[in-house]
Amino acid sequence: MGEKIITVFGSSRPEPGDADYEEAYALGKALGERGFAVCSGGYGGVMEAASRGAKEAGAKTYGVSAEFFTRTANRWVDVEIQKKTWDERLFVLVEMGDGFVVCKGGTGTLVELAVVWEMLNKRVMREKPMVVLGDFWTPILERVREVEQESRPSSEQPKWGEAKRKLVYGAASAQEAAAFLERELKGLKVQG
Repeated sequence: MGEKIITVFGSSRPEPGDADYEEAYALGKALGERGFAVCSGGYGGVMEAASRGAKEAGAKTYGVSAEFFTRTANRWVDVEIQKKTWDERLFVLVEMGDGFVVCKGGTGTLVELAVVWEMLNKRVMREKPMVVLGDFWTPILERVREVEQESRPSSEQPKWGEAKRKLVYGAASAQEAAAFLERELKGLKVQG
């Protein structure tokens, strides 16, 4: 079946000991324990925490960096893939992922969430499981879904990727997110 990679998006700000850092560490560890490799933007905060957790669980880690940021990947990254621009970096992060987890973050993370969700909605890439961790993004997801449903005539609903089922799953914990991805990607769930 080959290596399955989970791309993790999130803020670069959290430090070790912060709740968001520890949650991302637990996520990386849970993913690594389930046999997933972890890919992130490669820098600090959530990216470092997820890489560290995965690495400590014995998993392979990838970091996709960009010359634009003038920083090097964190020490928990096994393979650094450096791109020239921010947008090239984003699309490599999306391309590499067999699944995605979006942690709490700022505008950069919001862009990453929106790009992946839109690509899934418009079916510009094969369907891949996507999870938001915690309830931080829930109000945004619900509002966008509400606007999409209100603004389309019922005859057009099937054209929107979420017309039949939600494409972004919400998980309350790192363990729940990892278990969902394991079911989706390792055939532990009957597809319907």
